[in-house]
Amino acid sequence: MPGVRRAGPGGAGVVTAAAPTAERQAVLRRRVRWLVAGTITYNLVEAAVALTAGTIASSVALIGFGLDSLIEVGSAAAVAWQFAGPDPRRRERVALRVIAWSFFALAAYVAVESARALLGGADAEHSTVGIVLVAVSVVVMPFLSLAQRRAGTELGSASAVADSKQTLLCTYLSAAVLVGLVLDAALGWWWADPVAGLVLAVLAVREGRAAWRGDLCCAPPPVSGPAAEACSDGCCPP
Repeated sequence: MPGVRRAGPGGAGVVTAAAPTAERQAVLRRRVRWLVAGTITYNLVEAAVALTAGTIASSVALIGFGLDSLIEVGSAAAVAWQFAGPDPRRRERVALRVIAWSFFALAAYVAVESARALLGGADAEHSTVGIVLVAVSVVVMPFLSLAQRRAGTELGSASAVADSKQTLLCTYLSAAVLVGLVLDAALGWWWADPVAGLVLAVLAVREGRAAWRGDLCCAPPPVSGPAAEACSDGCCPP
């Protein structure tokens, strides 16, 4: 779809996406709903497996990963809730604040449990199921994120774009947990699991801060003119 060139800071041209037609908007909304449904389904299965495997292996990182999957479900459900209303923008602030506090709670839990494991010398058991699960997530989640981000950007939906970024950050969480689990299983580095948990906690805080500030970010500009000019806070996706 051709872009519309407008004047940016210093007179430089900035290309913004042209407004999609009503028919295209309907297609994009259906696509976002399907992607959100897929994200919810995948993360529910992921959470169940991760929490079970983490409990059996006494793995803080796996348990934290499972809890993060539930937060991903909440984020996707918030997007679904927004799209179900007549004016999604009015619901965005509440949804983003709930997601942010959930991430802060996750970070606190994982940080405390990881510190206890490190100070107590706790040794998590090896979990082949957990390693396979996290490895699959590292492969699957980027595709879900990219598809939703593209649809959200073209549609001009800030919530869909924000949720896609959260899904991408889930990939980073998966990679951190995977490294910790593999090092523990291959080299016997028992401390790798709680250290991976601390990395997860840091990333959870980062996600929480992004969600907290998300209500201040405008949607990707769908047209040129006043609506496009309003997006000048630097937080809109490229």
